[in-house]
Amino acid sequence: MAAMAEAEAERGAAVESVVVVHNVAKRHNVGTLARSATAFGVAEVVVVGRRDFSAFGSHGSTSHLRFRHFASLALARAYLKDERGCDICGVEITPDALPVTAHPFRRSTAFLFGNEGTGLSQKECEICDFFVYIPQYGGGTASLNVTVAASIVLHHFGVWAGFPERVREGSKFIVADKPKGQSRGLYCTDSIEAVIEERKMRRENACDIFEENGSSHHQESNVLGLMLSD
Repeated sequence: MAAMAEAEAERGAAVESVVVVHNVAKRHNVGTLARSATAFGVAEVVVVGRRDFSAFGSHGSTSHLRFRHFASLALARAYLKDERGCDICGVEITPDALPVTAHPFRRSTAFLFGNEGTGLSQKECEICDFFVYIPQYGGGTASLNVTVAASIVLHHFGVWAGFPERVREGSKFIVADKPKGQSRGLYCTDSIEAVIEERKMRRENACDIFEENGSSHHQESNVLGLMLSD
């Protein structure tokens, strides 16, 4: 038993979980998802595509998370695979998806959660190494809200990885001190490649608007930074 516990502790120290969010339809869900991410030991949240979302529901948890933005799935995948050495796991009911209760994990894993209405798109599925689904035992709903699904999946990964349980005090878990020097509770880093890719996408979008409206006057979205505030 002691040897098993030691092995689990070593695995917990060696692996990490990452959450990947791509164009979530309900922007306030990102805040709730961030709260679950901090509870289950997520190392980083990778935001792909749009980055104007709300931290509503995070209860200050964004202060304890590192956020990184990429303009495209391709750039996000390159970072996750080449720099972090992660498997990319799509949370979706597919023909080859494995039940998350089987803990089919091998190493650090990035979990990709799709749009609440349509699930993972074909492009999102293409960057995934494997898929997991959450078994259901009642017949009242076809699927779960993305934040509920994320909580279940991240908890299972934490159990598999052997993450140490947080210390409790009374009926609550003890909240860590806010990282120093983070007044807005957010780290946001873009690689040079990501910045170039995003500018390219903006130019292409501008051309599309010009051709559609027959005018050069258009309003660009304000995506200068992740707008997270509590």
